[in-house]
Amino acid sequence: MVDVICDTSFLIHLANHRIKNLETLDTDIGIVKFLVPDTVILELENLAKKEKKTKEATNTIHHIKNFKQIKIGGTFADESILNYIKENGGIVATIDKELKYKIKNFGGSVISIANNRIVLEAAKSLT
Repeated sequence: MVDVICDTSFLIHLANHRIKNLETLDTDIGIVKFLVPDTVILELENLAKKEKKTKEATNTIHHIKNFKQIKIGGTFADESILNYIKENGGIVATIDKELKYKIKNFGGSVISIANNRIVLEAAKSLT
C-alpha cells in the first residue's frame, strides 16, 4: 500500500474534475491510500466560507469524507506537508508547482495531475 499525502490543490482538482486514469491508478503505481492532513481540512473549511470558492471547497470536503485523515500539525498546509516530508519522506499529491519543486528537493516524490491524468513524478537525486 502506498500512502500519499494530499494537499488542498490536488484534492480540489480531484473532487471537481474528471480524472481519466483514476480507476487504473492501483495497477499503475500500486494500491494508493490518500491521506488528508489536518491542516488541509482546515484550509478547505476556510475556503468553503469564501464566496468564490464555496462550491469547489464544499464538493471537496464531501468527496474526501472517507479518506484517512492524519495529524501533522502546523497552521499553513504547504509548510506542514514540507516539514512532514523532510522528517518522514514519502509521496505528496499536489498540482502546486512551487510545492512540487520543494518536495522533490527534499527527496520526496510527487503525484500530480497532467491532462486530467494522475502522474507520478520521481524525486530529485540527492547525490
